[in-house]
Amino acid sequence: MAYRRTPAVQARLDAQREAVLQAAVGLLAERGYSGCSMAAVAERAGIATGSMYGHFANKAELSVELFRRVVTREVAAVHEAVARHDTPRDRIAAVVETFATRALRAPRLAHALLVEPADTVVDAERLVFRRTFRDVLAAEIATALASGRLPPQDPQLTAAAIVGATAEALTGPLAAIPPHGPGAAPDAVVPALVSFTLRALGERDDSDA
Repeated sequence: MAYRRTPAVQARLDAQREAVLQAAVGLLAERGYSGCSMAAVAERAGIATGSMYGHFANKAELSVELFRRVVTREVAAVHEAVARHDTPRDRIAAVVETFATRALRAPRLAHALLVEPADTVVDAERLVFRRTFRDVLAAEIATALASGRLPPQDPQLTAAAIVGATAEALTGPLAAIPPHGPGAAPDAVVPALVSFTLRALGERDDSDA
């Protein structure tokens, strides 16, 4: 007869898994993927290293789940920011502004998400990450096109180019910030990225009429 976990046992395992993921998020923000070994995460979570393997088969599996956990949080923040604005212009600007501001405020974490060498499975997740932001932008660009605020263009292609350019533009500032130091002030970088985005879209203002 197959063993069935009791609700109490399952609840304990679920709580331990959540503690592991929270510990991993903290280490990722402090040390990047290189600091998220199974042993280091176990120590931070307060469990035996062997117990880690009851939740994740190896570091690659942990890294994927960790990446998804953090990205889900970042995507939610972008959606919340977009929802606070009414016009397509402001909603597009909110995507780039929120993404860049949060990256600069947590530079070590952003560096890990965007460019730090990691397992190939994490690289695959990075593509999903970029496509998610691309789709958010593309939807807003399509709305702006429908209202006549932008010249004809392919929303998906433009959005992909903006996401790629934003990630590339942030690489330098993120690498220049001390790993354990405070995030860079977004005063100059973020407005420049927003301005670049709007110019890249070919946004028309009322004076163009």
